[in-house]
Amino acid sequence: MTKQPDDWLDDVPDNEEEDDEIIWVSKSEIKRDAEELKRLGAELVELSNNSLDKIPLDEDLRAAIALAQKIKKEGRRRQLQLIGKMLRSRDEDPIRQALDKLKNRHNQQVALFHKLEMLRDRLVAEGDDAMADVLQLYPNADRQQLRSMIRNAQKEKAANKPPKASRQIFQYLRELAEAS
Repeated sequence: MTKQPDDWLDDVPDNEEEDDEIIWVSKSEIKRDAEELKRLGAELVELSNNSLDKIPLDEDLRAAIALAQKIKKEGRRRQLQLIGKMLRSRDEDPIRQALDKLKNRHNQQVALFHKLEMLRDRLVAEGDDAMADVLQLYPNADRQQLRSMIRNAQKEKAANKPPKASRQIFQYLRELAEAS
């Protein structure tokens, strides 16, 4: 009996089941991952020292980031490649989580500022009608002080003067929001 071309499969040892466990990664995927780590490194380089303190970085990586912040042009590009390479040998999940937390906090602050600006504009436009909403949101607000600032802002608006009192209202609302 002669062997058929497909019979060679019968001669393959059973350890091929173990080979099925190996996950092969394409060269393109490796390059995409390296580019993603370079982008992460670039984001880290753009952060201030204060923000970098809140991210779990080891000394070598922190020093490389500090150096990249000082370098310009081609040297910076090479330094970013080095940072990307350094990130490949580290667990980047805690770094990404801390970076996301920083971004989220920024987004929350921006949303709060927009909310306070709209509340201030409502106070200036509606006066005492909007005061009840503010007192409900911030029960420890000083009604008399707020009413005085609203009157001043309305006078400034009518006289086409710079909005100094409006800024004071915003500042006061921000202090109330931070206190609560």
